[in-house]
Amino acid sequence: MLTKIAIPTTQGVLSAHFGHCEKFAVYTLDQGTIIKSEMIDPPAHEPGSHPRFLKGLGCTVIIAGGMGSRAQALFAENGISVIIGVPNIPLEELVQLYHEGKLE
Repeated sequence: MLTKIAIPTTQGVLSAHFGHCEKFAVYTLDQGTIIKSEMIDPPAHEPGSHPRFLKGLGCTVIIAGGMGSRAQALFAENGISVIIGVPNIPLEELVQLYHEGKLE
């Protein structure tokens, strides 16, 4: 089964706040193995725009440094699991930690 994970980035690293990111790193996993990674420009930041955009890309998980409760609710409404408060480590390490169940 394929899983798509989005991570908001600024200057190629985890963005402190997803709504002001420069790009989304989107990783496609097949049974835990990264088979594709892309850097995708986000839409203009408006309430609800990012959850709809990522849902349209097929993402089911977002891993972020920080996010307000309203944004978390909008992601949940779009069927996207939210993981926040993660350390600022290399993006692929975050994806691997998520797959191993080590991010909460």
